[in-house]
Amino acid sequence: GIPLKAQLVREIGEIIRSKGLTQTEAAKILGLTQPKLSAVLRGHFRGISERKLIACLTSLGRDVEIVVREAPGRRASGRITVVFS
Repeated sequence: GIPLKAQLVREIGEIIRSKGLTQTEAAKILGLTQPKLSAVLRGHFRGISERKLIACLTSLGRDVEIVVREAPGRRASGRITVVFS
């Protein structure tokens, strides 16, 4: 599947577009510089943590819920699933 950071960044970009924000306006809301936000939205997010991306989502008015549960018996290991609603 798509890596977690990429999914979070894609959603951040979609929210910014849906709100009609410029990158400069969005960067101010997110506590980033415009060049850093531009780099992140273009896929250069190596230096930014999942935690920061989640904080960006909450700054954009989204609730983020993390649910940890036991994997079904037929799967030995768990998996990470991101659901945007």
